[in-house]
Amino acid sequence: MMKTNMGTTDRAVRLIIAAIIAILYFNHNITGILATIGIIIAGIFVATSLIGFCPLYKVFGMNTCKRKSVG
Repeated sequence: MMKTNMGTTDRAVRLIIAAIIAILYFNHNITGILATIGIIIAGIFVATSLIGFCPLYKVFGMNTCKRKSVG
């Protein structure tokens, strides 16, 4: 089971970056291999933001999700 390891701010920043990349792509400001790589990264950012889990964070032991204390 994937445990959330991304905080709200982290998720919002990723969505903003993905939106900027998409705008640059669809306005033809980036083209070629840079555009392809950018769209792939944007897709990954959107997917990880929506599920709240980043596999690379798990590999490197990172966690930007603030845990609520119990009690």
